[in-house]
Amino acid sequence: MPMQARTTFSHLITRAQTLTLPFALCAGLLTASATAQASPTIEQWTTIDGARVQFVESHALPMIDIQVDFAAGSALDPADKAGLAALTRALLDAGTAELDEQAIADRSADIGARIGGGTEEDRSSLSIRSLSSPAERDAAVALAAELLSRPSFPAEVLKRERARAIAGLNEALTQPATLANRRFSAAIYAGHPYGGLRTPDSLAAIARDDLIAFHRAHYGANRASIAIVGDLDRAAAERLALTLTRDLPRTAAPEPLPAPAMPAAATLHIPHPSAQAHILLGQPGMAREDPDYFPLLVGNYVLGGGGFVSRLTSEVREKRGFAYSVYSYFAPQQVAGPFQIGLQTRGGQVDQALQVVRDTLDGFVADGPTDAELQAAKDNIVNGFGLRLDSNAKILGYVSMIGFYRLPLTWLETYPRAVAAVTADQVRDAFARRIRPEHLVTVIAGGDGDGEAGAASGANAGGAEAPAAAPAGAER
Repeated sequence: MPMQARTTFSHLITRAQTLTLPFALCAGLLTASATAQASPTIEQWTTIDGARVQFVESHALPMIDIQVDFAAGSALDPADKAGLAALTRALLDAGTAELDEQAIADRSADIGARIGGGTEEDRSSLSIRSLSSPAERDAAVALAAELLSRPSFPAEVLKRERARAIAGLNEALTQPATLANRRFSAAIYAGHPYGGLRTPDSLAAIARDDLIAFHRAHYGANRASIAIVGDLDRAAAERLALTLTRDLPRTAAPEPLPAPAMPAAATLHIPHPSAQAHILLGQPGMAREDPDYFPLLVGNYVLGGGGFVSRLTSEVREKRGFAYSVYSYFAPQQVAGPFQIGLQTRGGQVDQALQVVRDTLDGFVADGPTDAELQAAKDNIVNGFGLRLDSNAKILGYVSMIGFYRLPLTWLETYPRAVAAVTADQVRDAFARRIRPEHLVTVIAGGDGDGEAGAASGANAGGAEAPAAAPAGAER
């Protein structure tokens, strides 16, 4: 399999560490400033095949960037074959009826194109970067169209990549960070598609026929959202979009995901001989289209999203030295994505560190930000806009998010004004309603190897997780 595809799937094995947070930072913490840089003009249309297209014309560089998103994310995995969506996406460029994986890699290199992508809970994506000259551009899009519409899912490549995924998963399951992320997701999304976990058994159960069936059911033109950014005009963009979708079938519209049920508060301990304990606290947070989006976004910057200027960093790191890093974030998704606080600390000081985190969160929920904190947060978010949109690739990420989640085309334009309008009362009200102690789940993984931890780490745990060697699920 070409290196890009191998990297994509192994990247997905550590979803909670390497995918959710970057996506939250990219899509949920987007910042804007009307004075720093004008937001791009987004054109939108629907192809005759039913695909929705968002297009930004930019001639700054002789390049084009394209992302094709499908409502084919891991939330659609069957429970006994968790990992199917990601494996289907990862093997799109493993072969077609006419090309094997080496021929695909060679053709990409010959035309100077880069084809990649990945899978999240809500969507699977294929991305293209190419020179904008017609010969190279058209060849890159034609290759991508063939991968999307005619993947062959070679049995020998599936066997190899499935074995690699299982080996990577088994290795990841020895790490406390992986165990914490898995247990946290399973706890806050119990019984919900977002809470599904890959296991070695679920990966081993995936057969070639499963990939073919999943692709046929979910990679339809009418489920596609295409973002195009770069050095071409509207007419050329329309032709490229048609090329990408003309050989795709029409499929049934995806069923809406149910809203997750709010979990009951719990503290769960996962034994592990590491000296450092990995701690996560949180609950389902907010959806992509949420009336509390901006108050929660701005408030979270003050709480734990602002790095060294956040309250959590001040209280946990600067004043007490319990952790090198502590953070909080919201990850908006189709339905409520996670609100999460995370840190690492020595096993012997877990209780103290947790108490400071909880006290800081409780104080923020009760009182909200000060006027100075609120203004600093809004200034930072608004004034960072230019850095968030200083390349075609960054613009593509935002445009694809707007298109896939059907946000208003003016979302980037109105973003700075919405941030600037947030008040302290709105932040207090949103956090008080949305972040509730009766729903807050705490997961502690490891710390048992710290000589000062003693029996305290187990005595304060409200539940137990099997050790790393026991049968467990896979990374999402």
